[in-house]
Amino acid sequence: MTIKEQIKKDLQKAIEKSFGNEMEDVYIEHPQDSEHGDYASNVAMNIAEGVGKTPREIAERIVSALQPGKLRCASKVAVAGPGFINFYLSDKFLVDELQRILDRGDDYGRSRVGEGETVVVDYSSPNIAKPFGIGHLRSTIIGQAIYNIYKFLGYKVIGDNHLGDWGTQFGKLIYAIKSWGDEGEIAKDPIKKLNELYVEFHRQAARDPSLEEEGRRWFKKLSEGDPEAHRLWEKCVDWSLEEFDRIYDILGAKIDYAYGESFYEDRVLGIVEEAKNLGFASESEGALVIPIGDNLPPLMLLKSDRTSTYAARDLAAIKFRQKEFGPVSKMIYEVGGDQSLYFKQLFLAANKFSWGEGIDFVHVAHGMMRFASGKMSTRGGKVILLQNLIDSLMEKARAIVEKKNPRLSESEKDQVARVVGVGALKYNDLSQNPRTDIIFKWEKALSREGNSAPYLQYTYARCRSVMRKSWRGEEPEGKAASSTSEVFPVAGEFGLWGIEERALLRTLYRFPEVVEEAAEVCSPNLVCNFLFDLAQKYNLFYAKLPILKSAGNVRRFRLSLTAATAQVIKNGLNLLGIGVLERM
Repeated sequence: MTIKEQIKKDLQKAIEKSFGNEMEDVYIEHPQDSEHGDYASNVAMNIAEGVGKTPREIAERIVSALQPGKLRCASKVAVAGPGFINFYLSDKFLVDELQRILDRGDDYGRSRVGEGETVVVDYSSPNIAKPFGIGHLRSTIIGQAIYNIYKFLGYKVIGDNHLGDWGTQFGKLIYAIKSWGDEGEIAKDPIKKLNELYVEFHRQAARDPSLEEEGRRWFKKLSEGDPEAHRLWEKCVDWSLEEFDRIYDILGAKIDYAYGESFYEDRVLGIVEEAKNLGFASESEGALVIPIGDNLPPLMLLKSDRTSTYAARDLAAIKFRQKEFGPVSKMIYEVGGDQSLYFKQLFLAANKFSWGEGIDFVHVAHGMMRFASGKMSTRGGKVILLQNLIDSLMEKARAIVEKKNPRLSESEKDQVARVVGVGALKYNDLSQNPRTDIIFKWEKALSREGNSAPYLQYTYARCRSVMRKSWRGEEPEGKAASSTSEVFPVAGEFGLWGIEERALLRTLYRFPEVVEEAAEVCSPNLVCNFLFDLAQKYNLFYAKLPILKSAGNVRRFRLSLTAATAQVIKNGLNLLGIGVLERM
């Protein structure tokens, strides 16, 4: 239980004691001005509407019932303004939490809040035979972070890469290979060649619309098991998976399963028959659909030519996941915002089936990533390859390393360039709300001054450098830096803390709370916001107060803050899939 949850529980008990009614919805927040405490609640204003007393009178009554002296973590509870209830955490709690960070290390922030529940995260889902462009980058990065966060909280998490390996586009591609392709040449550089053929098909189809029908005909042959169509399709899949695995290795993405759409093709008939038997599938202009209601268009299961739709395959996937991994309590789909209407239809349709009832379906609808040149299009041939973007970031990162720290060995420079380059790419995305469009800017992504991965990585490296120097040399082998520092042990000297020290203490403890909030709303940017705030406060502390030149308890306490800051930054970046460096 986080400290925020504990305070909420204490408030609920006090309200019940004072007014005899239970309140589930008690809102608690961190005041913008730290002088107003560590937590605040306006619950008295909500109660006042039905009690006939002023919010301040109600707040004072609640505070009396709270009995601040008996609270586990707060040293003071006060009423402010028209009726806000402000909680001030005790110095003892803050110090105990500091020690807890050092004791738990890499496990600090980990919990069992999700124990016994299974969550499926559907993410990445690139299309077979197409380059891994930045179009699927956001889904991969955000989806992996969501996966990491849920797993950190004790959930059983299943990552599923729902590959786009089925559909009319493969009929088009097969036609293009048969018409203009050379398999021997394609094998030399398959993704590039397949993309060129796909672009060529649409170029030709613009002049001769009958080619669209040829594409549909070849896909129908593939659906019916035609050997030649299946052979070419299988080659496209194998070539693509090899490329995807290489990209995932660079990004540090590890997805548990890769069940493509084709995996569910032979399960679609069962979905269709079940929908018919339950009486909620109907014919519409030759197609089979599920009426949704809520002023939404129906969800199509079978086209008029009786080939399946991706909606039918998605429903089959939900049923399979529930049977294979279930009971599943939540399914999270990290897919672009342009699919929002479709997922509303899909989720409502799934709820009509017994195996879809009770699942909490979530669509994390990410916005577009853009460059100055605008939107990418595979069909039109305008695509920025992810590999090119990564290579450019690493190159720029290495140039910065050469300038800032030329004394590093060549292998160290390469490592820094890789960790910083990939980290910059990820953080540039994760630090922003998943649901917004973002514009990629090289300068912002690689900056060591602003809200960026290099800034956080540099702050971590600075902390580690301080810890190494505290040993008057290199850290002894096998000895954790955090174990060199003991928490400030003299209760009577708590009041001697400076503003910068207290600001760190009043931030570090929030990490477990932020992780849970990020999971609740599927927004890894909340972790980024927290880490950036923590790093800023540490760097202010570092600039204003001597650490290694201080002595006694003060020195040990400041080293504790340094070690704890490094640990929390590391833990947070790990959740985001971003590495840290001992030296930069």
